Amino acid sequence: MPIDVDEALGAPPSVREIAWTSRDVLLYHLSLGAGRGADPELTYTYERDLRVLPTFAMVAGQGVSAGERGPAALHLPGMHIDLRRILHAGQGLTAHRPLPASGAATVTSRVAHVWDKGKAAVIVLEQSAAAPDGAPLWTTTMQIWARGEGGFGGDPGPETPWAAPDRAPDHVLDTPTSARQALLYRLNGDLNPLHADPEFARMASFDRPILHGLASYGIVAKALVDGVLGDDVTRLTGLSVRFAGTLFPGETLRTTVWREGDRLVLTSTCPERDGAPVLTHATAEVGA
Repeated sequence: MPIDVDEALGAPPSVREIAWTSRDVLLYHLSLGAGRGADPELTYTYERDLRVLPTFAMVAGQGVSAGERGPAALHLPGMHIDLRRILHAGQGLTAHRPLPASGAATVTSRVAHVWDKGKAAVIVLEQSAAAPDGAPLWTTTMQIWARGEGGFGGDPGPETPWAAPDRAPDHVLDTPTSARQALLYRLNGDLNPLHADPEFARMASFDRPILHGLASYGIVAKALVDGVLGDDVTRLTGLSVRFAGTLFPGETLRTTVWREGDRLVLTSTCPERDGAPVLTHATAEVGA
């Protein structure tokens, strides 16, 4: 059986220690396009008074301070599946407090759910990070779509209906990307050649290297902070998305935003390709 659900859900959590410095944060912000225009955006790109986008949690402990160790291996207990058949389908983040520009954390990871979608399985990985004093820093959920691994008679998971409000958006935010954006973002730890090597990208059925999904995720977070939340990174306390399509370096990411109380509802598309979806089923939680 490719997926042993009991083993996956019953396995003890994995625990690892991570650390980061302001250099990791600066590189992360630069890889999202900070400081590329006429405004150097020094609160993102200079260590004095540095503020940290909460989505930095996605790469904390994996960047330049990690040396050659790179990111931690994907831990999938009970999953005897071909990792080439999995896709990063969705990502969620809850920031429990503002992230420090340098720090350390204990990260605990577990398989939270395995859902049977018939032709595929959806594996939900949950990670929580705590500061050295035990204070919670962030919680993330990653949804992995495993093609060909469904049909085992399991729970299909909850229905998650989503629709954009039937009214004009409150904001439309256009963020251009650069041709070298993926080359910069790789330095945060994800060195998958899909994002750099044209030949590898063609083997994966893409015309050219694509931008990381988590790069689009971070770009959207920065656009929300800059364009909706008054440049206050602490007001963005959560961001949940589905990855619906690719973005190529050099294209524009258009984020359409509706305010719904303390929540933002949004979609991100590529206007150069007739509004092709990039991120869907997206919501952001906003603090005061």
